[in-house]
Amino acid sequence: MTIHWCGTGLSAIPGLRRLIETGQDVTVWNRSTIKAQAAVGDLTKDIRAFDIEALGDALRQDDVVVSMLPGDWHVPLAELAIAHKAHFVSSSYISPEMQALNDVALEAGVALVNEVGLDPGIDHLMAHALMDDYRASAAFDAANHLSFTSYCGGVPKNPNPFRYKFSWSPFGVLKALRSPSRSIRNYVELSVNRPWDAISSYTAPLPNPETFEVYPNRDSVPFMAQYGFDDGWKVREFVRGTLRLNGWAEAWDPVFKEVETLVGPEGEARLKEMSDQFWDDHAYADGEADRVILCVDLKAESGGAPVWHKTYVLDAWGDGRGTAMARLVSVTVALAVEAVLSRSIAAGVHAAPNDPRLVTPWMDEINRLSQHLDVVDHIG
Repeated sequence: MTIHWCGTGLSAIPGLRRLIETGQDVTVWNRSTIKAQAAVGDLTKDIRAFDIEALGDALRQDDVVVSMLPGDWHVPLAELAIAHKAHFVSSSYISPEMQALNDVALEAGVALVNEVGLDPGIDHLMAHALMDDYRASAAFDAANHLSFTSYCGGVPKNPNPFRYKFSWSPFGVLKALRSPSRSIRNYVELSVNRPWDAISSYTAPLPNPETFEVYPNRDSVPFMAQYGFDDGWKVREFVRGTLRLNGWAEAWDPVFKEVETLVGPEGEARLKEMSDQFWDDHAYADGEADRVILCVDLKAESGGAPVWHKTYVLDAWGDGRGTAMARLVSVTVALAVEAVLSRSIAAGVHAAPNDPRLVTPWMDEINRLSQHLDVVDHIG
């Protein structure tokens, strides 16, 4: 069985190196073989120029295709994998087009595993672990009122005036600023057209608590079912969102104002121009430390008072092992590849696992990748 790892961008390398170093049969595919050789050429010579037809020729049954390429490649590569009865893994969200492949993947007996990076990915593991813990507790009661928040952000470890730095192309970040979001606030759905319309403050329960700016992203509501929230539960709050350094909204206000005006092909062209400029002005320098903060919180209340309340809190930063973002994204992808190879994930389309037999060892590995990982019990 061969792992076909497609893409050797900035967030791909630690997981790829892990698979090669542990003796897995890995073929590396990248549009630039020179960049791939610089990244892993000390470990393998099986580096090929990415071409979907050439990849198809190389695929065999039970192989695994890993897509660390831009999102529009995921479905074509998943379809190619199914055609050869091979499996597929990516860190990206499950699109409707990917979900539509579930039946044919089941028929082919292959797993299409997505949402196994940092966010989405590690946040899912934490949410499932909290839900399992809560359901098993004496405080569990279907009549409780629940609040769930999950905030994740990559920020510069040493803050700058822009309050942000880019670890990959800014184009995706800029496009996300134009995306609406849906969450639950005060028992009702809250829909906003732009992230900056719903910025609030959040204090992360780190060893030295820190306050950040946060905002909801994408559509949080479908994840209630994914995390095991039953119909009929009283949900006060359910938000999956993004975390930024304090001062981010003020520093980015001119960006918000311009992004709001961009429409049509001319708008897309301007967005690309802005992306290129931001990459020149605000990318991480070689060896500069990034930082990742992830907080996943579940609280149950009865009679207006908390009866169960815990938070997973992760803090990681760049060190001699590389950037925190790259470690947490790509090593989690590698864990999913290993699970697929060991037949620990069933056929069909899946997000990050909720099986404790996978969640527990994965969280142990994530602990080793982080400088701080803890579960804070707010009630004790």
